[in-house]
Amino acid sequence: MKIIYDLGANNGAEIPYYLLRADKVVAVEANPMLCNKIKQEFSKEINEERLAVIASVLTTAKERSEAVKFYLHKKNHVLSQFPKPENIQDFDEVSLPATSLKELFDKHGEPYYLKIDIEHYDHEILRELFALDIVPTYISAESHDPVVIAEIITAEKYTGFKLVDGSSVARKYMNMVIDDVSFSFPKHSAGPFGEDIEGPWLSAADFLMLLGIEGMGWKDVHATTIVNPRGFTESEKLLFLYRKILARTYSAMFRHIKYISRRILQR
Repeated sequence: MKIIYDLGANNGAEIPYYLLRADKVVAVEANPMLCNKIKQEFSKEINEERLAVIASVLTTAKERSEAVKFYLHKKNHVLSQFPKPENIQDFDEVSLPATSLKELFDKHGEPYYLKIDIEHYDHEILRELFALDIVPTYISAESHDPVVIAEIITAEKYTGFKLVDGSSVARKYMNMVIDDVSFSFPKHSAGPFGEDIEGPWLSAADFLMLLGIEGMGWKDVHATTIVNPRGFTESEKLLFLYRKILARTYSAMFRHIKYISRRILQR
């Protein structure tokens, strides 16, 4: 049974896609308002037991308690978080129920794909996951923080890596056909996973090279335990990296030309 865990489901933008790719989806979201939205929108799938919606803060077992402090952002719900923020004036502190990874897996089963998108807490969840010695076939996490990438790579549990640029998801992955169903990812969506992501799976060394080309920011690191599932050759992987270098080089060059032209016209 293929089970996808959507940890940090937010408004449920990826749930329709996950339902096409799995037998069951487990969506975890701390924000009560967003949880209610998901439950209303997907009541049919919930009744069919194809979707479970967990209204809870996800914490490590160490920080687990009946209720924990959670911080709802006053203006942008995607920035709400469990760790206490430095700019506390931008948040409302609330008390919410909590759950741990082990409790989720014990109840719903081990994941086929695990998406982690929990503001400023992804690395803690990754450490908890690897401590449980559970290795999903596919995994992804937000990579704003280099610690997240380090946790996944140094765990030495994954053989292939990919990078998804959040800012280009809606444009790049429009009208994907999955089992004769067309699906487009909305803006601010986490995007696809696994074989639906374009390009080859890279080794850890090649992936770090790609990250050096692309830079940090609004990106998700994806990893798999499957060894080169599409059969890309080493030459094709190098060509993929070479094209990324060219794209970045031309992008920087055109920015400089645009800047110089604007300065000349201003004279």
